[in-house]
Amino acid sequence: MNAGEVNKKWAHLQEVLAEQFDMDIPDLKVMLFLIGVQELGKGPQEFSKRQKEELMHIANCRLFSSMGFYELKGLDEEGWPHWELVKPIPNYTLMEQELIIKSLIIDYFEDAQVI
Repeated sequence: MNAGEVNKKWAHLQEVLAEQFDMDIPDLKVMLFLIGVQELGKGPQEFSKRQKEELMHIANCRLFSSMGFYELKGLDEEGWPHWELVKPIPNYTLMEQELIIKSLIIDYFEDAQVI
């Protein structure tokens, strides 16, 4: 996908999720949080600030695992997934990082048949 396609699909995904969850247009952090909650698999609940950060980390690991950078190692005693970096992520520019993450998020929601 080129940048134009990514941005068009991103805007569509934002609209779909805003409508589905009856919320404002979600930004990148909200998208990562939603993916983290999905990957945790415990449903909606109250999370501490630290847990929210961990959920976004889980989402990043899950997304970058599709590119071979992370591998799921298993769950801890509380059922939280733990990932291991298996190859270093290249030093992308901030614009490249954002485009890659948006593209991975789009793929994630397409695979889940949300869009």
